[in-house]
Amino acid sequence: MSYYRHHVFFCTNKRDDGRQSCEDCGASVMRDYAKQRIKALGLRGQGGVRINAAGCLDRCEEGPVVVVYPEGVWYTYVDQEDLDEIIDEHLVAGRVVERLRI
Repeated sequence: MSYYRHHVFFCTNKRDDGRQSCEDCGASVMRDYAKQRIKALGLRGQGGVRINAAGCLDRCEEGPVVVVYPEGVWYTYVDQEDLDEIIDEHLVAGRVVERLRI
């Protein structure tokens, strides 16, 4: 078994060349929200969920983006409600959220 049941990476990249980047969509703020929610649910740590920032995941045009491992499922999101759905459905219940999958 992996150290974490789920390891979630938020792209927090900020591009300097004018192209869309995940940080332009508030990715760091949303990552912080997800971390707090996972903590509040008692899911963080070994055997649970780890939320991390990532550098560029090279999908900012589809973003903001997050990827969940070990499944390798990529999502986009707009707001906290979308993140809540990813947390509740994928990270807690084990069901992929198809409407947010990219």
